[in-house]
Amino acid sequence: MDRPLESLIEPVLVAGDAAEALSLLPSRSVQTVVTSPPYWSLRDYEIVEQIGCDDGLAEYVKSIVVTFDALRRVLADDGTVWLNVGDSYTSGNRKYRAPDRKNRARAMSVRPPTPAGLKPKDLIGVPWRLAFALQDAGWWVRSEVIWYKPNAHPESVRDRPTKSHETVFLLSKNQDYFYDVGAVKGPNGRRLRTMWDINTEPRRRESGGVDDHPAVMPMTLARRCIRITSRPDDVVLDPYAGSGTTLLAAAELRRKWVGIELKSEYVDLIERRIAR
Repeated sequence: MDRPLESLIEPVLVAGDAAEALSLLPSRSVQTVVTSPPYWSLRDYEIVEQIGCDDGLAEYVKSIVVTFDALRRVLADDGTVWLNVGDSYTSGNRKYRAPDRKNRARAMSVRPPTPAGLKPKDLIGVPWRLAFALQDAGWWVRSEVIWYKPNAHPESVRDRPTKSHETVFLLSKNQDYFYDVGAVKGPNGRRLRTMWDINTEPRRRESGGVDDHPAVMPMTLARRCIRITSRPDDVVLDPYAGSGTTLLAAAELRRKWVGIELKSEYVDLIERRIAR
């Protein structure tokens, strides 16, 4: 696709940079966004122009704010964004991250430098740094949801509690927006709270190995977000589509969808998952 679309009738999957690809979508065509950009200093996706691997923290935050500036145009006036962001610790200026004996996938051969003003082993507070930057850019930060993982991966660390949660922000384009308060109930039928217990959902290849993407969003999380802030036939967008979980959840819930993904191998993965 090399020219702007006039409407979003069929599913759309774009391979490329998120901010650039958003220019191809019609204005005010998307009702809700459910997305999880690459986390800062936690993964190396081994692709040119990736974010979060060897760029500084300020550059990482700025790149997402720039993408969200482009996203604002395509979002409906009563539209919303669910933004899942993980936190990380400073590297102490180490240029790599060794594998944890309980989690070998955490190893990285490159790593961003420690941000100015922080000390070795500091918790950085990446989610709220990003939320404040988006707030300054004009977005409403409406809620902080704590995604608690009952089956969180163990860690070998012995001088702090094992990390078992991530942050999900609900952002809105305007003060008033669509939100279906009855779409998802909390425990005992009560109104949904800001603590969500959702297991991670690792997928397996038929051969028994872990699938290609190292950080797959749970379908349960994507479904919940989509149900709350969209209706059937609305358009759901993920500008950092990854393995395509948001897109599959949207299709399952009878929503239209748009996915944007930079890494071509993950575009292929999404196409395989959609075709199943």
